[in-house]
Amino acid sequence: MLDADMQSAGFRQARLARKTALIEDYVELIDDLLNDGQEARQVDIAARLGVSQPTVAKMLVRLEADGLVTRRPYRGIFLTGAGHDMAARSRARHHTVECFLRALGVSEVNARIDAEGMEHYVGAETLDALRRALDAGLAAFMEAARQRGHD
Repeated sequence: MLDADMQSAGFRQARLARKTALIEDYVELIDDLLNDGQEARQVDIAARLGVSQPTVAKMLVRLEADGLVTRRPYRGIFLTGAGHDMAARSRARHHTVECFLRALGVSEVNARIDAEGMEHYVGAETLDALRRALDAGLAAFMEAARQRGHD
């Protein structure tokens, strides 16, 4: 069994990730909608996240209080500089995790779905290791291993 300090560090990291995952999902989705040339409206966010509009409304109050979004009547939701930064960091983590899963041979659909959850729980050191593995040619290595397995 792990010592108490090591075990509690893992639990603390998981609790922090759970706390920020939802916020990051909202901010990233708002950024995606805006980058796609759409307005980020409460109804669109609710539909894409599969939650009710009152749930979105509560989160938007929190995001605004945290300085991540601004809202303008009849104009939708916009990200602040801090919101853009958070969305970019979240998207980069997602991209790295998704590429790593694809390199391992996970289907595109499952890699995208799994990365959506995993991106929030991967620590900086692990994320750097995933990037190094990708940069070192993990995808080619795994493809060669799969080919050897079929021989």
